[in-house]
Amino acid sequence: MQTTTLRTGSSGSNRSYLTRHMKIADTSVIDSSQPYLIAEIGVNYFDIAEKRDILPLEAAKEMVAEAAEAGVDAVKFQSYTAERLASKHSPAYWDTDEETTESQYELFEQYDKFSAAEFEEIAAWIDDNYDVDFMSTPFDFHAVDYLEELVPAYKIASADLTNHPLLRVIARKGKPILLSTGASTVGEIDDAIRVIEDEAPDPELCLLHCILQYPTDEANANLGMIDHLAEIYPEYPVGYSDHVPPDEGMITLLNAVVHGADIIEKHFTLDKTLAGNDHYHAMEPDDIRTFRENVALMSTTTGASRKEPIEDEADSRKHARRSLVAATDIADGERIDREQIAIKRPGTGIAPEHLDVVVGREARSDIAADEIIQWDLV
Repeated sequence: MQTTTLRTGSSGSNRSYLTRHMKIADTSVIDSSQPYLIAEIGVNYFDIAEKRDILPLEAAKEMVAEAAEAGVDAVKFQSYTAERLASKHSPAYWDTDEETTESQYELFEQYDKFSAAEFEEIAAWIDDNYDVDFMSTPFDFHAVDYLEELVPAYKIASADLTNHPLLRVIARKGKPILLSTGASTVGEIDDAIRVIEDEAPDPELCLLHCILQYPTDEANANLGMIDHLAEIYPEYPVGYSDHVPPDEGMITLLNAVVHGADIIEKHFTLDKTLAGNDHYHAMEPDDIRTFRENVALMSTTTGASRKEPIEDEADSRKHARRSLVAATDIADGERIDREQIAIKRPGTGIAPEHLDVVVGREARSDIAADEIIQWDLV
């Protein structure tokens, strides 16, 4: 894979860039107006497998294929075991109307059947078939180690931002890091960055704004926090990890781009109607296409930042603006008064701003009513 550089955000600040490995040999095909989009498959492939009556590994590959064809840059899974992740006494922190399991351990236990072998197969299959990056979030030291040869960067979940032992192990690997900041104070983010920088001076790090609410209410998205992160950490690019149920126009993600998100991560499914887990706030392939199209349109309409007439306004400047026009016949040598002047289109004569200069002058020749007045006529 070729190593390239992740573009800076729209803020134009002097940020370090986050290196990522690409399968695209010609980096000129990378559209710098588009954010790096990660489809968070997570463990949703288990439910897709059950629905389609196929093996989970087949379902995982089908999800990768549909996400890649829809236009994502990366697909991401989750690497954990319930035993290493949660106590059997860990209560739910999600909306139990959507996901009815009330124990973290019981939920995670349903979806922890993949380990190194499965992820190695998926990563190799992606490498052979698609121009997208394989990623997976490690939730324990074992996963950090077996993912090292598979992923171009490590993603750290918001809930592990204060897990300094895990941060240290990941930082020592020397890979780029995506750090989600959901439910975190600035002080906690400072501490996490300090831990990472202690282990990897000048790290390739991206901070992801995130709200740790499943699903996130639209009013709780607080995308303005992207600006705050960019302000207080100008040396690092900033992105967004989203849990807001998608609307038809993918406005939440589009707004994140407006606020300067370089990287967008959103849960991905092939069926948002499936109960539980992360389907109810995930995007589908058509949502990805809509988002990409809207970002492209937004980029197109943004255009130049310096205010000046553009070439395609030339005819409008000439013909839609107004000129001084004779309201009546004006005889040669007659002193022109205000009542003899009208202001009409087109703008090919004396501009209205010079009205007071013209009034009181003598006509140099006969001027017919409705004739556009030029300087050689007065």
